[in-house]
Amino acid sequence: MQVSGVKGQQFGVKGKVLDLETYQPISGVSIKIANTQYATSTDNAGEFSLTLPEKPGEYVLVSTFVGYNTDSTAFNLEQKTWEFVPVVLVNANSTLEEVVITRRKERASEIALLEERKLSNLMVEKIGAQELSRKGVGDAASALAKMSGVSRIEGTSQVYVRGLGDRYNTTSFNGLPIPSNDPERKNIDLDLFTTDIVEYVAVDKVYSNYMSGDFAGGNVDIASKRYSGDGMLEVNIGSSMNTNVLGKWNNFYLQQGPTRSGFVNYGVPNDPLGGYNFENSLNPKKQTPIWGNIGLRGGKSFYLGKDSRLNLFAVANYTSDYNYREGVNRELSAGGNRIKDLDQIRYGYVTNTTGMLNAEYVLNPNHKFSYNFLFINSSDQSADSYSGFIRDMAENGQGIIQRNTFRQSKLFVNQILGDHMLSEKIDLDWGLSYNNVTSDMPDRTQNTMGINDQLGYRVLLQNQPADNHRYFQNLTETEVAFNVAAHYKLGDNDQGRISLGYNGKIKERDFEDFQVNFRIPSLGRQQRIDPNDLDAFFNSDNFNQGVFRSEGFTLDLPQTYQGKQDIHAFFANGELKLTDRLTGMIGLRYENITQTIDYATVLDRSGRPNTFKRNSLLPNLILKYELNEKQNLRLGASKTYTLPQFKERAYFRYIDVTETRVGNPDLYPSQDYNLDIRWEMFPRASELLSVTLFGKYIVDPMNEITFASSSNDVSYMNTGDWGMVYGAEVEIKKDLFAFDNGDSKLSVGGNVAYMKTDQELSAEKVRNETIYNLNLTDDRAGFTGASDFLMNADLSFTRKWNNESDIVATVLYNHFSDRLYALGTEGKGNQIDRGVGTLDFILKYKISRKFGVDLGARNLLDPTYERIQDNTDAPVTILSYKRGARFSLGFKYNL
Repeated sequence: MQVSGVKGQQFGVKGKVLDLETYQPISGVSIKIANTQYATSTDNAGEFSLTLPEKPGEYVLVSTFVGYNTDSTAFNLEQKTWEFVPVVLVNANSTLEEVVITRRKERASEIALLEERKLSNLMVEKIGAQELSRKGVGDAASALAKMSGVSRIEGTSQVYVRGLGDRYNTTSFNGLPIPSNDPERKNIDLDLFTTDIVEYVAVDKVYSNYMSGDFAGGNVDIASKRYSGDGMLEVNIGSSMNTNVLGKWNNFYLQQGPTRSGFVNYGVPNDPLGGYNFENSLNPKKQTPIWGNIGLRGGKSFYLGKDSRLNLFAVANYTSDYNYREGVNRELSAGGNRIKDLDQIRYGYVTNTTGMLNAEYVLNPNHKFSYNFLFINSSDQSADSYSGFIRDMAENGQGIIQRNTFRQSKLFVNQILGDHMLSEKIDLDWGLSYNNVTSDMPDRTQNTMGINDQLGYRVLLQNQPADNHRYFQNLTETEVAFNVAAHYKLGDNDQGRISLGYNGKIKERDFEDFQVNFRIPSLGRQQRIDPNDLDAFFNSDNFNQGVFRSEGFTLDLPQTYQGKQDIHAFFANGELKLTDRLTGMIGLRYENITQTIDYATVLDRSGRPNTFKRNSLLPNLILKYELNEKQNLRLGASKTYTLPQFKERAYFRYIDVTETRVGNPDLYPSQDYNLDIRWEMFPRASELLSVTLFGKYIVDPMNEITFASSSNDVSYMNTGDWGMVYGAEVEIKKDLFAFDNGDSKLSVGGNVAYMKTDQELSAEKVRNETIYNLNLTDDRAGFTGASDFLMNADLSFTRKWNNESDIVATVLYNHFSDRLYALGTEGKGNQIDRGVGTLDFILKYKISRKFGVDLGARNLLDPTYERIQDNTDAPVTILSYKRGARFSLGFKYNL
């Protein structure tokens, strides 16, 4: 029998044994590898370390202690030098049921993720299911906003990593790419991924060549939940209330057409220009804002033989939510003169329907297969009313713009993955995915009205036919991806390994929009209009009598573009144990990139293709130096690139209420150079202190910016030769104290990031490389979306009442400083979002073995969100509103 100590191990398993009911460490537990002579026991801290022969594969860890049930935990050493295995033992006299035991075992995951981070050669950060639950996080986007150096733009799903936004980040699901559901964005809306289906969310801020080279800010990987056990089934229901919505309980209005379920089946009508054949009424519909969520999840393992088993886990969930806000929305000239000066009211309603199935088949210790299926239907409905001053149309301040928008997105994900140990030195992993996403905007409406001073009543207003219109949009995207990597272990003494692999992705997108503009002759603009009864004017009788006419952008033709992107990548990576303490990873990735866009739009009906091809060589280096058993020093350096997106390069015009965006066929990729240095310390299994310094140099950065035109349209341009991001991050997790024999615990966590962004702005570069002209206010600026200072902090109290009941209470605070929203042009100052702080309180109370209650109070400070235009004379508010505080109550019952 071999008994192992803590020091000097180079290959094996480490872990910590806890009592399931008290979460206290157990000393003296016998630890053994099944069917071998390798064994040890836990020390006074409940920790163990066991050296194993240098033979990758699947092992079973058997833990035994007097008075406790024996635990057998399978683990795999295919990928790592060390594997951390958290073990929880159940008292033999415990009355806890299997489902309670399963939930309590999940709570050990936060410690496991920290240990994985300490042992990994990669510089990756993860937030797991336990931490997500404790902080009351409801979706992946909110989860990221709790991590260091990451912020989220209010009112959107956009996530900024180290000051870099959507174009500089990538998203994957179980390590495979996933398409966007929004034609305006590169990445999928992360708030679609509710935490019911998430095992953990990982952010790679340091590049390694296993990932796509389209990287600068970070790669976000969402790992789906899995299950292994005798069986569990859980039902949850809940609801929430927003204080803004409560004030409109008997006066809440939305547009007609969309359903409460978020599923609709309507679109462009037959002969949209030859008659008035629209399905939905323009009149608002009063709706009682009652909403909630209901979910079901379950799992079970089936043992199919001595070595084979099938693990199944499924989730079905539906959530809905109402929101309301009111405030100002302005568009100003450089001198501060009003273009639009409006009061905005928004009624909103969102839904999310999710279904997921994970099936994992373990053939034997050397071969494992898994299939993941995910379906998400999301809808976002808003009824906006803008009232006030509109230059050249309603300069008496009596103008009204009504805009009703509904978007439905459907995502289908299919994945097959495999892990194989082919020999003692060679293992292979692969993954194949087929994804499909559709995003529809079926019948967005906009109408413009105002008081005619001569007539003395409200009429329809029109400077151009698009002032009153109905709009239809459809996006369909399919994506096939394949990853494969082979790993060869060097030597017999854990000297490292060599990895070779291929990543391929083929993406196709079809986009079409069609807008019906209503041209209203002078006689029609003299009819009295009721904003709540627009059907009295827009109807088939008035159309047939010529009171108004319908016309498209260009005759009866829609605007379309088709995009295709092929990326084929080959990589080689070496992980070498250079000394007892120093490990190095050096890699090289080659990518062949082809992106083609064919478009036929109101700006260009030629349908000519727009293609660029690139071959990129992307080196990367990661070093890890173990200062001691609890401290690491890391360095990461790499070269990457950033691709423009399909719609950014399609010569296409998209009209919004306060701005119009136009594509730029001359847009081209940026080149990125990245450097990170990190020191980290793990004082205890659940504690962390980390300091990171980072810097990025970007060649030919891309920006969204207003160009010189009669309507001040916005486009996407390589606005300068260089840009820089640099800063520091600090992260801490600390157990303050425990009492009542460990039944009560107070812990604190938090992270702080301070960063600076800077870039050159060159109007001459834009004029030389594109068809556009710029009149920039400044020749230097930061990056849009970047805050200089970000902070997250949480304080958690845990109390165990008895074997069947416990409570966790958490207070969370988040703060971001001022951040640049849009660059100034034409003498206008930069647009800046003022910094705010938010405060949340989360309470989770397990009343009995089967029943639990969750209570949430979010945005308790209810700060004002304000955007200013920083003009030379004085800053002017151009957007301002409050979200309202939100209170939620949920119940869980285990069957």
